[in-house]
Amino acid sequence: MRKAANECTSLAEIRQEIDLIDQQVIKLWGQRFQYVLAAAPFKTDQLAVQAPDRFKAMLADRQQWAIAAGLNPVLIAQIYTDLVQYFIDEELKHWQKQS
Repeated sequence: MRKAANECTSLAEIRQEIDLIDQQVIKLWGQRFQYVLAAAPFKTDQLAVQAPDRFKAMLADRQQWAIAAGLNPVLIAQIYTDLVQYFIDEELKHWQKQS
């Protein structure tokens, strides 16, 4: 059972909770990746896969969500830039195999 941060009574408990959160985040990124791959057949060319306008809009949304969560929007933008670039590269490979 998950504990709130202020309910933890030791560093070990805090680390255990952080590990559980990280595990969930990674699992969710894996689910996100499956949607990225599922989108490939709907795209007609390499530019559609890269979708620079969609990327800019998505990044702006994530930065706003970061601010609302009390996080540094620049950090979140960098994380998503790296993550999404990897996903785009993988989606391009997937798209090219299907084309």
